[in-house]
This record gives sequence, C-alpha cells and structure tokens, in this order.
Amino acid sequence: MKRLAAFLLLTLFFGASAHAQLGLKGGLNAAVLQGSVGTDATYQTSYHAGLFYEMKVIGNIISIQPELLYSLQGTERKSDFENYRTKLHYVNVPLLAKVTVGPVYVEGGPQAGLLLKAQDEGVLVLSGDDSQVVYGAGTRNAGPDFKNLDLSLCVGAGLKLPLGFAVGGRFNAGLNDLRTARSVRSVNDPELKNRVFQAYLSFQLPGGK
Repeated sequence: MKRLAAFLLLTLFFGASAHAQLGLKGGLNAAVLQGSVGTDATYQTSYHAGLFYEMKVIGNIISIQPELLYSLQGTERKSDFENYRTKLHYVNVPLLAKVTVGPVYVEGGPQAGLLLKAQDEGVLVLSGDDSQVVYGAGTRNAGPDFKNLDLSLCVGAGLKLPLGFAVGGRFNAGLNDLRTARSVRSVNDPELKNRVFQAYLSFQLPGGK
C-alpha cells in the first residue's frame, strides 16, 4: 500500500511538472500592521516581486502554484508627536490552489514569510523616561520587536491576458502575533498582524499547455 501511494504521488508530481510554467511577477503592496499600533496607523505603499511555478493538475482548470516572493510590508504611523514608517522585509512562500475558467482565475492557500530585516524610519521617540521624552528624525533597528516567522492566508483573483501576461489582486491576512516578548507591554494589548493588499502583473514563460 505504501509503495502504491508513493507511486501515485510521483506520478502526480511528474505529470504536473510536464504541464508546468515558470513565471515572473511583481506589483504594489498596500500594507498595515493591524493591532496595538492603534487607530493612527495607516496603510503604506510598497512593492513585491518574485517567481512562481504553475503546475497543472486537472487540465487547464485546476493547478497548484508555489511562489517565492520578496515583499516589503509594515505600516505608517502619524500622530502629533510621531510620524514614521515600520518597514518589514520578507521572503514569502505562498502555496496556492488555483482554479481557472476561461481567462479568469481565483486562487487561495497558506503562506509562510521569513523576516529578513525590520526598521523604523522617520520622526520617533529616541529616548525618554517618566520626566522627559526626546523625539528626533532617525532610523532604528526594529528586528528584536518582531518574530522571524509570519504565517498568512492568501486569497485572490486575476485575468489572463494574451502573450502569457496576467493581472491580478490578492489579500494576505496574517494569522500569528508578530510581537516578541520584548515588544509586549501589557497582556491587554491586541495582537499585531500583517494585512497586505497586492496588485500585480505577471508573465509566464513559454512552456507546457
């Protein structure tokens, strides 16, 4: 039974690979950190880019699409005292199921993100205590405040165009709290999670049909 299951898995993998297409994609992000940043946090515009590999499972209708993306995320925070951006640099690996009907497709699945770097940039609190707080323009390494792993769910849709091009949109909803123990101030603070809207243009290299 185990040999039969292994044979079926290998057949599915190599069969799908024979009808696979490598592609390039890139586009814009509208990202925010939802949670303890408060109501003054707003979406910041950034970008993402990378590779994807569409493996046909059932004809041209159902496919599996793993991706490898660089994505700049985070949030922007403005108040009477602070105006800065938190920039989170991720390598994201979505694994999506894709259903295509004619030129239209929908997709969804899990995503794992590895944090490469985190920075706060702009006017922010440089130092302070109960008696005095000092603000100034600067850049701060925010890496210790955030966990290295981000888990998300992705859902999106798109339209295939002639010559291998496509346009689409996607929403990524973070599942886990990003704060480390160092950044937690109170047990009553809400969790901090990524929320990212993406719009992209993709191009699939000539390959299997």
